[in-house]
Amino acid sequence: MATTIGEEKVTVFGEEEAKQLVNGLRVAYDSGRTRSYSWRVAQLKNVVRMCDDSEKEVVEALYKDLAKPELEGTLYELGMIKNACKVALKELKNWIRPEKAKTSLTTFPSSAEIVSEPFGIVLIISAWNYPFLLSIDPVIGAIAAGNAVVLKPSELAPASSSLLAKLFSQYLDTSAIKVVEGAVPETSALLEQKWDKIMYTGNGRVGRIVMAAAAKHLTPVIMELGGKCPAVVDSDINLEVAMRRLIAGKWGCNNGQACISPDYILTTKDYAPKLVDALKTELERFYGKNQLESKDLSRIVNSNHFARLSKLLDDEKVSGKIVYGGEKDEEKLRIAPTILLDVPRDSLIMSEEIFGPLLPILMLNNIDESFDVINSGTKPLAAYIFTNNKKLKEKFVMSVSAGGIVVNDTTIHLAVHTVPFGGVGESGMGSYHGKFSFDAFSHKKAVLYRSFIGDAALRYPPYTGFKLRMMKALMGGSFLAILRALFRGSKP
Repeated sequence: MATTIGEEKVTVFGEEEAKQLVNGLRVAYDSGRTRSYSWRVAQLKNVVRMCDDSEKEVVEALYKDLAKPELEGTLYELGMIKNACKVALKELKNWIRPEKAKTSLTTFPSSAEIVSEPFGIVLIISAWNYPFLLSIDPVIGAIAAGNAVVLKPSELAPASSSLLAKLFSQYLDTSAIKVVEGAVPETSALLEQKWDKIMYTGNGRVGRIVMAAAAKHLTPVIMELGGKCPAVVDSDINLEVAMRRLIAGKWGCNNGQACISPDYILTTKDYAPKLVDALKTELERFYGKNQLESKDLSRIVNSNHFARLSKLLDDEKVSGKIVYGGEKDEEKLRIAPTILLDVPRDSLIMSEEIFGPLLPILMLNNIDESFDVINSGTKPLAAYIFTNNKKLKEKFVMSVSAGGIVVNDTTIHLAVHTVPFGGVGESGMGSYHGKFSFDAFSHKKAVLYRSFIGDAALRYPPYTGFKLRMMKALMGGSFLAILRALFRGSKP
């Protein structure tokens, strides 16, 4: 629908437009086109070509939205998108092939298989912090599985959202793959519709709204949320390497604006001073003395998030705990990497996901106390530990419930397509990446084949004691029990 404001015509996307959009996608999906192997391959190849052709535009859009460094945009967004496409293209024939399944004596003679079929029409609502990766990566899984797709990019990254809409219309089949731009009204109009699956990436507050809307239609959801990702640092490590890896996962990932960035550090009181010194040394080696001016650090996305982060720093419980950084430039939306030492657990900064360049350090009497601290909170999207202690590694893996765990590094599990990426509890539900993306957007349909040969009277009335014994033996799968039932015959 179009309305006129002054001299300018503005297109309004409301519930009626959303309904028409879904109806059009349903027609495209019902035609069977999206289920064909050739269509899926063509779209995936076009995504790769789109990334290659538009690299410069993508880097520019990311800089406009976040001042994101070229390396991060090129490698951590476009590079990972292209890798996801290449994996899908290489493995797609295997993924779509029906999987043979074993049958039992109960259904003998028979054969069975598991058929992966697309859900149908899916809605993907993505986030602003990695606006290309978190938009296109799920779309790759939806396309590979044979679905029709609507992508709703985040309005908080407007240059990226606009570019995504433009590129999708140029490179992909717009009858089955759509982009809807906008903010809350447009998202609300989309959520009023019946979808076959919804994926949302963002925070828990909006996630609950999405789930409530999905529940009206019993629509299954994937929730990629976040949480406070802990990093436990033991004393028996190569501290220099550990701090480099921690910095790369914190400030080297969009200046801490990433759902899997380390949110806080847990270490012992004795080791904390050494850790802080090592962090300071490596931060200055990476970003220089005046880190507000560093071109290798993203800015804060907008003034609201800047104010939120400033409030965390200004809390009276932590304002005196800053041991490094803390500089801010509100006009340029920049906050320098900031380390806070010996932060109280009941402070504001420890009560919510930080999602920014602030890193509190909690000091413990011994490293084993870290388990109680982590497990007393909600389950994080990721948890990290730096140690050479084999028993401590094993205990961490077995005792800490998180979406994913990395030992002696941070965030890099995101790049491994053979393991699932997703949350647990309040950090999300469902997972994707690699084949897990294909599975996330596929219904696993059970199919059993039988002929008209071998029809047994046992399952039909009139029921007798012999039939009962034989059926129990067959269902139990014991040949000895079957022989006993046959031997007893019709005897009571």
